[in-house]
Amino acid sequence: MRLAQIGQQAEIQYAGLNCGIMDQMASSLADTNTMLFIDTRSLECRPVPFPAGTEILIIDSGESHKLAAGSGYNERRAECEESARILGVKALRDIADPQAVEVLPEPLKRRSRHVVTENNRVLEAVKSVSAERFGELMNASHASQRDDYEVSVAAVDTLAAILQSIPGVFGARLTGGGFGGACVALVESGKAGVIASEAIDRYQRAGYNGRVLVPEVKVNS
Repeated sequence: MRLAQIGQQAEIQYAGLNCGIMDQMASSLADTNTMLFIDTRSLECRPVPFPAGTEILIIDSGESHKLAAGSGYNERRAECEESARILGVKALRDIADPQAVEVLPEPLKRRSRHVVTENNRVLEAVKSVSAERFGELMNASHASQRDDYEVSVAAVDTLAAILQSIPGVFGARLTGGGFGGACVALVESGKAGVIASEAIDRYQRAGYNGRVLVPEVKVNS
């Protein structure tokens, strides 16, 4: 945990990114066999099993993202803090009902709606839901990040849509802070390599270049 906290402060103080601690905790505390459920307020965390019969596939969209000072990331953080101030709560995580944010002006309403609904999706996902339901939550998460939080880009949207359309994929969404980066998909066990090949081929035919990050399978980029 101490390493995660040091990493977070390095990004804030030296890279100018007003980030949370999720990535740092995942890097220092997670493993490759389970998901990691994190409460970033209390810093409590616990492993959560993947839905039965599934594995993870991650594909880099080829669109690099820059989240440091001057990016939209810090702007989104400021918008959420302002929304919480208007609504009279410490943070948007203290709101469970998405209807509560409808009183906010735009774009604060959409930013806040994403945060509230995303937290609700996470809380549902850790309750041992089926692979099908987990995938639905992932798809909804991507749509929310694309439409309400507005942190996706065309390349990532294209890759997510391709993955979501391939048989054997339960769901797919952008991963990370957005503005480029990778897509993560929940897929049927044993099918990640085949799905990755088809996704990369269709992605390239759409005019983009990507590469597989997980699993470590040989797929032309």
